[in-house]
Amino acid sequence: MTPDLAERIVADSRDRVAWLRARSRGITATDVAALTSERAISRAALTKLRGSGFTGNAYTDHGRRREPAIAAWIAATHGIQPSSALFRAVVEPRHLATPDGLMQDAAGRITLAEIKTTNKSWRSIPRSYLRQVWWQQHVIGAERTLVAWEQHDGFVPVGDEPRCAWVDRDEAEIARLVRLATTLIDELHRRTHPAPAREAYRALALAD
Repeated sequence: MTPDLAERIVADSRDRVAWLRARSRGITATDVAALTSERAISRAALTKLRGSGFTGNAYTDHGRRREPAIAAWIAATHGIQPSSALFRAVVEPRHLATPDGLMQDAAGRITLAEIKTTNKSWRSIPRSYLRQVWWQQHVIGAERTLVAWEQHDGFVPVGDEPRCAWVDRDEAEIARLVRLATTLIDELHRRTHPAPAREAYRALALAD
């Protein structure tokens, strides 16, 4: 990892308290997954401010248990090493991402990995996960991401090894997500920074 990339690490998920605190101060891939359109901004802002209330279930517990094994498979088959670092973007430090795997070659090119577990048979990668992948590519500056997923039946892995597919960087999709994230940041600012009192007085004066 180059020094320029390393200095953009703001937290590590192995220190969960610090990681969650850092994530709360910016827009993450999890936040962006829900940004389907401008209509999703209000709900996303409410979730960001109040929390989703979701603390995990049997499916997320299974995913956490299986992630190290899937990460080891990715490292062995594609050379992408596990990562637990939370990175900030170069231009906008409130844009944040924690990829599951990262590899940087001698020329500085970055490749990421994203790990999922599912009880469904995917024909293609779900759109919400693609938004997460494109956001991570934007934040970190990656050209492509290996998405690896393991299907399970009753929490028993199906097949001998995970399935995987490459997702290339998509500048149009990234630009769209950045616009929506900017709108979300503006909405969060509006909700947490009420208009100054003088604006209220001005409104009363106009009413008179």
